[in-house]
Amino acid sequence: MKLPMYQIDAFTNEQFKGNPAAVCPLAEWIDVELMQKIAAENNLAETAFFVKNGSEYELRWFTPKAEVDLCGHATLAAAFVICTYVDQSVTEISFTTKSGLLKVTKEENIYSLVFPARPGVKCEAPDELLKGLGKVPKEVYKARDYMAVFETEEEILNLELDMTELKKLDGLGVIATAKGTEVDFVSRFFVPKVGIDEDPVTGSTHCTLVPYWKEVLGKNELVALQVSERGGKLYCEDLGEKVKMSGDAVVYLEGYIFL
Repeated sequence: MKLPMYQIDAFTNEQFKGNPAAVCPLAEWIDVELMQKIAAENNLAETAFFVKNGSEYELRWFTPKAEVDLCGHATLAAAFVICTYVDQSVTEISFTTKSGLLKVTKEENIYSLVFPARPGVKCEAPDELLKGLGKVPKEVYKARDYMAVFETEEEILNLELDMTELKKLDGLGVIATAKGTEVDFVSRFFVPKVGIDEDPVTGSTHCTLVPYWKEVLGKNELVALQVSERGGKLYCEDLGEKVKMSGDAVVYLEGYIFL
């Protein structure tokens, strides 16, 4: 079996920046175990698989260790592959996923994703969170992930991380965030539980970040920067029950998997 595969840098217009995702278009679904093995072999934060179904696409995402229910950068990467290699005339794509129907629109080189909002609920900071981050945040919230809010961008750039402690938490991952110096807010995201110590740029975390910063800053349209080593910028809008995230993408690799 010969499967096409693309590697796309998402939420950036420069190679080696943003968040890389592998994308595998399929004519029909292959075994879940095989998809997981491909994701592990790729050893990227996410590998996306899609199958066309009528006017929509079914989409699934895998980390090197597990399937996940929502992934922003790999959705953007999948949309880029469809618009670039499958159907260059398309400007709106509907994906059916484990998180419901997700829509992506394309305008020139910018892709906009509309995801369900996941506002966090304020909570006490678990000991594992404090030990894992090495600093005490001013507030902690919980949705799918824990979100630790700090006073300054410098604090989250200088966290003293212990991934062993962060793995013990009951959430999927840990978001660290603060008000930005040059953008509205900055963040980092750690997901050692599924084999990703730090994710370079994460669309799904902004489903929790955007509702929080909308309330704090009093504005619906926000510019966000994920301050990982690779870095990535997202243009966000709070839509109430949904969150809009926009960014661009660039191709790094075209090839085939031989199975």
